[in-house]
Order: sequence, then C-alpha cells, then structure tokens
Amino acid sequence: MIDVASIRADFPILDVEISDGVPLVYLDSGATSQKPEVVIQAMNDYYRNQNANIHRGVHTLAEISTNDYENARAKIAKFIGGAKSKEIVFTRNATEAFNLVAFSWGRANLKEGDVVVLTEMEHHANLVPWQMIAEQTGARLEFIPVGEDRLLDLSALPELLAMKPKLVSFSQMSNVTGTITPAKEIIEMAHAAGALAMVDGAQSVPHIPTDVIDLDADFLAFSSHKMCGPTGLGVLYAKAELLEAMPPFLGGGDMIKRVKLREFSTNSIPHKFEAGTPAIAEVIGLGAAIDYLSEIGMEAVEEHDRELTRYALERLEEVPGVHVFGPEAEFKSSNAAFTMDDAHPHDVSEILNRYGVATRAGHHCAMPLHEKFGIQSTTRASFYIYNTTEEIDKLIEAIYKVKEIFA
Repeated sequence: MIDVASIRADFPILDVEISDGVPLVYLDSGATSQKPEVVIQAMNDYYRNQNANIHRGVHTLAEISTNDYENARAKIAKFIGGAKSKEIVFTRNATEAFNLVAFSWGRANLKEGDVVVLTEMEHHANLVPWQMIAEQTGARLEFIPVGEDRLLDLSALPELLAMKPKLVSFSQMSNVTGTITPAKEIIEMAHAAGALAMVDGAQSVPHIPTDVIDLDADFLAFSSHKMCGPTGLGVLYAKAELLEAMPPFLGGGDMIKRVKLREFSTNSIPHKFEAGTPAIAEVIGLGAAIDYLSEIGMEAVEEHDRELTRYALERLEEVPGVHVFGPEAEFKSSNAAFTMDDAHPHDVSEILNRYGVATRAGHHCAMPLHEKFGIQSTTRASFYIYNTTEEIDKLIEAIYKVKEIFA
C-alpha cells in the first residue's frame, strides 16, 4: 500500500480551505487530478531557465528544451509498456487524439457501408468524432450494449464482428460507472475479425498498469491532466505502421519535410502529426508526472484506488435513498456515481461543496449511457492516490446533511 500521508504532502492544493475553517476534500479526480509540487516545479523551471522553441534552433536553450521534450516522450512510451517513442503523438487532449484518428485514419479508410463498433458507455470524445466521420463517409456505427449489471454485454460482440467492422473503439474504464472492460479480450476478438482496435485510456492509464504491447492495441488515447500532469495535453499511441500510412491531421510548421508553393512532403512520425509549436512546458510537466507515478508504482496506485472504491461503495450503500450507478466493486475502480431520492445531482453537489467536498454533477459527457438507464444525471465522487478513507467518511457525513435539507 502507498504512503498516502507522504503523497498528500506533495500536493500544495490539498492545504486549501474552501471557506473559513472548511478544508478541501477533493473527490473530482475523474474530471482532473491535482498536481504534485514536482510537476509544478518542472514547468516553472522550463519557463524560468530554458524557455525556447524546439526542433528548430541550434542555440543552447533550444537544444535543452528539445532534449527535455523528447525525453518526456520516451518516458511516456516506456510508461505504457514499451512503445517506441515515434509511436507517441502529442495532442491537446484525449478528445483531440480521437479526432486525429477519426479524421486522418477514418477519412482514408472508411467508405459507405463500413462499420465502426463502439459501446454504449462511451465518453462523447469516443462517440461524436465517429458520428461526424460516419456522416461524411457513409459508414455506420454499431454498439456493444451495456447490461443491467453495468458491464459490457460481450455476448453481443460476435454478431457485431460478423459485420466485418473496420474498427472497434472502446473505453478501458468508464468515467461514469468505473467499469473496467476486458480490453485484451475485446482487442483479440476484434483482430480475429480483421478490425483494428482503439482504446480510450483517459480513465484507465492514470489508475491501472498499462501495456500496449501486451494488449496489442492499435491506438490508445489518454490525457495528461488526469494523471498528475498539466492540462492542455493529450497523448495518442498508435502503431508505427498505422501512423506511417495515415495522412496528416493538421498542416503547418514542424509537420513538414519540404514545402513548395503548390505541394509539400510530410515529416517523419510522430512529428508528421504535431503541427506548430507544441505544448512544450506541458510535455515536460507530464514527464515529471510520469516519474512521480513510476516511483510510487502503478500496481500500488491500482491497489489503493480499488480499495478506496470498495470502501466508498460500502459506505454509500449504508445511506438510505442513495443509489450507486455502476457494477459491483470487483469490476470497477476510482469512482462512485450515485443518485439520491428527492434531490437533483446538481443540488447534491452544491450542498456537498458547502462542507468542502468537491464532486462532479451532470452526465459526465456520457449522455447516452445515462439515458439508457433513464437517468438524467448523477453525482460522481472520484478518487486518486491522495485520497483517504477519512475523506470518504466526510463525503458520507455531508450526504446526510443533504438528506436533512431535502427531508
């Protein structure tokens, strides 16, 4: 188990008081995680001591910045299981990574009648881009259903794969229910049917060990800001041969090898997909976050987060009128979304905030999943390495205050 007290001391924001004498209980890491001091300092150091553009200069600051930027890329490749550095593409966020694949690979490979298989639990980032591409290409979308147990109903997958889809794209961990999907099994089935497989790792990469080589994923998208890194940065992993064959997504500086007035040739991967000045400080910050998580150990992170989840579910189930939206604890991690009788989730979250407890209320960018089960929205408490069982107890105490108000 991890030393939570020591970890909490690394996060300056955890000393903040929401109001006079009301300490922060931050249970919204599913939306964005907090940042340790080492990440903040790494970004500050870049701006204070070496600020320069990368890849284009031969002066000292440019070379230092380029080395730090590319070293961070190598760290990320290792962190997700030994990918090659050239298979790591930086984007603005995981959402842009999905759009990159949809608009580059999708436009080049999908035509009328082709099938893309998604799931009913997808975040809008892994849904809307494919809807847009389907409208443009004439392809159609099919969906792996979610059962009443809030798990994917994989019994429906063989029938979907019989349609010979070009791609199966799915979340490894739901941002609403916390459901952990059998990613390796789904990828193996997709490949056996001749389809590529893309994984939404926005929730899973921060919380469980990831090995893209073992998974044999063709694409993996995740976000820096959910794993102790800065906002404004996402990561796309893609097999090198796929990136080589895909047309560029954006045009401009650094993604080119040569430009004439009427034509251009592209740079080598991954730079082919990184047009313009990138988020240099943010990439360096993510590199520091990778070092931080690696020192803790992702197996320890996973164990801690799942223990917190189990404890939270036990405590929530004690409260009359609270209904948890998700599977049993053994099938999930890192969050607990719930509804309360006679109280709207937004009201619940607002009242919890009065007691310092930060949660998320809404559809969590997964409207179809909520609608499937007749729920407009939920309140979501989500956990990470700096959270404690005592903070979950404070959540439960605050929920009882909500009940008193709406009694």
